[in-house]
Amino acid sequence: MLLARKSQDFFPTLFNDLFDFNWNGNYAVNAAPQMNIKENKASYEMEFSVPGLTKDDLNISIDKEDNLVVEMTKKTEKEDKGNKDEHYLRHEFTSSQFKEIMALPDNIYKDKIDAKVENGILKISLPKREIEAAQPSIKQIEIH
Repeated sequence: MLLARKSQDFFPTLFNDLFDFNWNGNYAVNAAPQMNIKENKASYEMEFSVPGLTKDDLNISIDKEDNLVVEMTKKTEKEDKGNKDEHYLRHEFTSSQFKEIMALPDNIYKDKIDAKVENGILKISLPKREIEAAQPSIKQIEIH
């Protein structure tokens, strides 16, 4: 069973930029990162492109409906270096966020999911478990 994406961005970034525009010139970007999903005998391997993010910017959880939730919130602020001889002519703040919700297959060890961020790539490993095939139960029904 493949992972199914529950949240998708169907409109291009330009559409989002137009409607996320804040009249003081700041933008909130809500685009989802690019994602790869690989499968092998032992696990599903997910990779998200998250350049410039650290583990503190990311949150991964399983919700009450057994969906994998991957969230990111990043605020970028210009630092005030404390130089009194300088002043801003234009000072922009940006924030980026995304939330991806994916249905997990039934054959996942939810307590063994592992994640790490390295070189701008978030890697999530979803180890598989064997699902016992349901054996048809044959039962004789007594007629009264």
